Amino acid sequence: MHESLVRQDFTVLIPARMASTRLPNKPLADVMGLPMIVRVAKQAQRSKAQQVVVAADDSRIVKACTEHGVQALMTRQDHLSGSDRLAEACQQLGLAHDRVVVNVQGDEPLIAPELINQVALALTQSPQASMSTAAHAITSCADFTNPNVVKVVTDARGLALYFSRAPIPWWRDGPVDPLLMQLPKPAPLRHVGIYAYRAGFLSLFPQLPVAPIEAMESLEQLRALWHGHAIAVHITDQPPGPGVDTPEDLERVRALLTA
Repeated sequence: MHESLVRQDFTVLIPARMASTRLPNKPLADVMGLPMIVRVAKQAQRSKAQQVVVAADDSRIVKACTEHGVQALMTRQDHLSGSDRLAEACQQLGLAHDRVVVNVQGDEPLIAPELINQVALALTQSPQASMSTAAHAITSCADFTNPNVVKVVTDARGLALYFSRAPIPWWRDGPVDPLLMQLPKPAPLRHVGIYAYRAGFLSLFPQLPVAPIEAMESLEQLRALWHGHAIAVHITDQPPGPGVDTPEDLERVRALLTA
């Protein structure tokens, strides 16, 4: 078997909820002839994961997945976050506590299969970490100062020190005038919203109290750091493809796939 097709010992879970204020019925939106959630799952199936499962909150999502050969299961509709939904999915699937689970967002139909592999590998190679994620170098001051672009700073071992919407790290004598701003060196890192967990930690995470810094920054991953759980960070050379939050995003992705 070709090396790129060798399956590895991890599971991909894709949380999918029907409610979306900016794009109604988003998981079922047509993306080049396939429901978006199915296209995301098909991309994940191109990774080395042994198993790809959609964790849905609506029977219509399960039906669409089943019709296209994608494994899906129903989870409760009252989950407050995607990690809560993943925790239930792990229980339903009976995953071992040390099983590596990669959380792929259900609105990223252009997710790179190799990025999924690398995030899973980062956790496998970091036994001290409870989670792993990804980041890439920021190349523009506009992104560096944009609060919608989440930044991460790592230590010498590649573990996250902090995530923030603020521009970090900030050099002490950096210019205050935005017209004079230059990026610090080495380049700051933009966080990419893909995570791997061990299934046992996924069961624990929803029970951890919300951290003050999590509430302040509105970044759920800070809860893990606050409670002493390490997060390994894989640095990727390529930024991920665009996700889909709005009708305009959907048209952009359709155009990219057509091209």
